[in-house]
Amino acid sequence: MLYLTCYKGTLSEAELHILRSRMYQGLLNKAKRGEVFNHPPLGYIKLPTGEFALDPDEQVQGVVRLLFAEFERQGTLHGLLRYLVQHGIRLPIRPHFGPNRGQLEWRRPNRVTLQNLLRRPLYAGYYQWGHRAVDPRRKIAGRPATGRTVRKPEECLVLLKDRCPAYITVAQYWANQQRLDANSAAVFGATRNGPSLLGGLLVCGRCGRRLMVAYTNAGTGLRYSCARGVVDYAEPVCQSLSGQCLDTFIRQQILAALQPAAVELHLAAAANVEQERQRLHQQRRQECERARYETERAARQYQAVEPENRLVARELERRWEAAIQKQQQVQEDYERFCRSQPATLSAAEREQIRALANDIPALWDGESTSPADRQQIVRFLLEKIVISVQGASQQVSVTLHWVGGMQTSHQLVRPVQTYQQMADYAKLRARIGELRQQGRSMAQVAACLNQEGFQPPKRARQFTSEMVGIFLAKDGRSGPRPRGLSAKGLLRRSEWLLTDLARELNMPAATLHRWRKVHWIHARKLPVRGGHWALWANKEELIRLRRLRQFRRSWEVKSPPIALTTPKARVHK
Repeated sequence: MLYLTCYKGTLSEAELHILRSRMYQGLLNKAKRGEVFNHPPLGYIKLPTGEFALDPDEQVQGVVRLLFAEFERQGTLHGLLRYLVQHGIRLPIRPHFGPNRGQLEWRRPNRVTLQNLLRRPLYAGYYQWGHRAVDPRRKIAGRPATGRTVRKPEECLVLLKDRCPAYITVAQYWANQQRLDANSAAVFGATRNGPSLLGGLLVCGRCGRRLMVAYTNAGTGLRYSCARGVVDYAEPVCQSLSGQCLDTFIRQQILAALQPAAVELHLAAAANVEQERQRLHQQRRQECERARYETERAARQYQAVEPENRLVARELERRWEAAIQKQQQVQEDYERFCRSQPATLSAAEREQIRALANDIPALWDGESTSPADRQQIVRFLLEKIVISVQGASQQVSVTLHWVGGMQTSHQLVRPVQTYQQMADYAKLRARIGELRQQGRSMAQVAACLNQEGFQPPKRARQFTSEMVGIFLAKDGRSGPRPRGLSAKGLLRRSEWLLTDLARELNMPAATLHRWRKVHWIHARKLPVRGGHWALWANKEELIRLRRLRQFRRSWEVKSPPIALTTPKARVHK
């Protein structure tokens, strides 16, 4: 008997499994015919036949078309959201449940609703089914709604073209998907508010990774670095360069590309402004028409009630007065909007647009042009920029990938930190030697170098006498020492001038100055003009200082050992 009961239970479970499978196959077959419809999204209604149709309300259709048109203009989801909030545009929602089910409600826009609207292929006429599949591995016991995943349109079980009424074309829909994907951090990134012009467009010519943006000197400095390997794998920095010089170069290329199209830019800008204003005017006129209808409806309801029924008449009178006040407010807002932004451009506005289009550099550098606007213009013309620094030199290879497939290669000179990185270092060194042999002073040498076109490193524009002196001192050709430092008996035994000891240890004098300040070496100030220092270092100290110079910090050892930073006892003789 027990055996028969278990057999019947097993048979029932098998039958249920078969029934579920048959029901699912029937639903899938019906979906493949495009006959399964759920709740209609924003801008659609569900007909008694079960199919979707465009919302019969003209204002609803106008808002949906405005969303797609403005996203194409703004380029980002956040830009679209800011635009809607700035102009007070609300989204038409028909709830699927509750007391106002199916009734039109106007709600404030939010990011999730806009993203779902832009991602849904229904607005391009597609019939979609099976985009929210259930992953059994993600299900949680006792919670039936868990485990759902969202598939891309091309990965859906059913995707049929031209089966539903559309708001946009198929090409525009797929272009929107590409733009949304490109705005994510995984690809090239969206436009930002930072001063960087090329953030998200630069690609390393060595490893193929995207260059990162770094702001230095409290935001006044800009640098592009291929440091993704440092973040992910603790590798050394692949390459880096100053951002100002590269942004300036790209600015010149963009302005040169836009200059021949000044007339077309003027016409396109004027048409774009007029089109945007007409859309906003239409939206506001529809709001006025809706407010007028609500007022007339409230008036008819009040006039239809019996005068003796004051319990109902008082409430209907209150609603009528509220509708009148709302209509007046909407009308005043529309009149104020018409005064500030007429539907058509005036002659002065057209002349202003023409002047700006003819003077593109002034428009580019204008205060009204934000960094995000400049970044968007660059993205309209360039797909990516490949950067390759030639070794550690100042030469940079720049390959511009323009929209449309054309590529142009350029050579850029970047600012470097040392003279040795400069391509004309040998020529500069020889020229300074010639000028010094002719008896020229430091100031005269600097003037000659500037006149002949030589440039110093570290983003300096021209040479000065101090730069020439530092260059000669590092090169061991500083010339005769001042008389005050050449006096006999000025230095004691095993004492060095700071610059001489820095040259002996092959290190910057500034680093040796820091060692002196933190008392890693014995020092005393000399009684001569100029604030010179005498550092004590015998043979043993020279060995210690060289070992300290060779020390390199790491993740495990962040500071030098005490044995290297503690100077030996000084012997006075």
